[in-house]
Amino acid sequence: MPKELWKGNEAIAEAAVRAGLQAYFGYPITPQSEILEYLARRMPELGRAFVQAESELGAINMVYGAACTGARVMTSSSSPGISLMMEGISYIAGTEVPAVIVNVMRGGPGLGNIAPSQADYNQAVHGGGHGDYPRIVLAPASVQEAIDLTALAFDLAETYRMICMLILDGSLGQMMEPAEMPEMKPIVQREFDWAVTGAMNRPRRILSSIYIDPVAEEVVNFRLAKRWQEVQVREVRYKEYYLDDAEIVVVGFGTAGRIALSAVRAARAEGISVGLLRPVTVSPYPYSVIEELAKHVQGFLVTEMNMGQMFDDVRLAVQGRAPVEFYGRPGGVVPFPDEILAEIRRLASGQWSPDPDARLSWQKRMASVIQR
Repeated sequence: MPKELWKGNEAIAEAAVRAGLQAYFGYPITPQSEILEYLARRMPELGRAFVQAESELGAINMVYGAACTGARVMTSSSSPGISLMMEGISYIAGTEVPAVIVNVMRGGPGLGNIAPSQADYNQAVHGGGHGDYPRIVLAPASVQEAIDLTALAFDLAETYRMICMLILDGSLGQMMEPAEMPEMKPIVQREFDWAVTGAMNRPRRILSSIYIDPVAEEVVNFRLAKRWQEVQVREVRYKEYYLDDAEIVVVGFGTAGRIALSAVRAARAEGISVGLLRPVTVSPYPYSVIEELAKHVQGFLVTEMNMGQMFDDVRLAVQGRAPVEFYGRPGGVVPFPDEILAEIRRLASGQWSPDPDARLSWQKRMASVIQR
């Protein structure tokens, strides 16, 4: 199909429709409201379910109910809205039903602002609702990748009976780029042996996330962990750029990774041996890739649009074999390629941070240029 000009949020909505989305439940919040607005028109056109709920709490519990029937369901929100959904997200995970959640991140903490940010990384990857539960988290860096990963999210959620979350910042949700949409998939009512369908010719099925007996709850936790081990083996995704001869490796996801690629290309034009690793799945994380790189590179530079959250995952993978530096812009500020290029030049000249946690050195350097 020919490429068309798509806004990120609307592209995600249409990609979900073409992937067989049967029901959407959501509540408006900037900068993701276009997803809801687009689906408010598109879903009824196709005879599919669309509900603007009374709140994010209502929306996620509607997702929970529809997911229990085996339907392809989705919700979307932005940072504080996702926070409100966390109890329901934990219930969905504990019940082991598939659902797709989109978080178009904004500045925070608190109510924050509507500017683009990546400050929900820990919430999506390590935090979220209560209890031990894994989730797949995908981080696109372009409108085309957002389309492709949206379609993939439904398949992954169903395959592993778990939540698959798409995280992107507000700039990607609002930007317009040429992109190609997949073909429309027909709606297929899938026959899952766990789904609650109301059928009368089979044994009764009960879906729940409550296990009063601690021993039974422990069994559930181990079952989720075993399934996650399978995901970690099969579903790690990432993009590599100029890593064959890289002495310095920049690591960034989403928009930060995309901006870093421009800086890496400029640095290579200056003769600096630098490459980029851009995780596409930030959960499961490409730990083994970074662990292998750490054996033969001088060090790493992590760049994020936050105070350094993925930084901890990179350090965990490196295991002290090489220094790990950080450069970030929090609060909704988007870094320029020249800023990251300056950091690459600094490291190429041997000026590695003296602090055990390089985020401290970064904060000291930023203090001289940012008004407190």
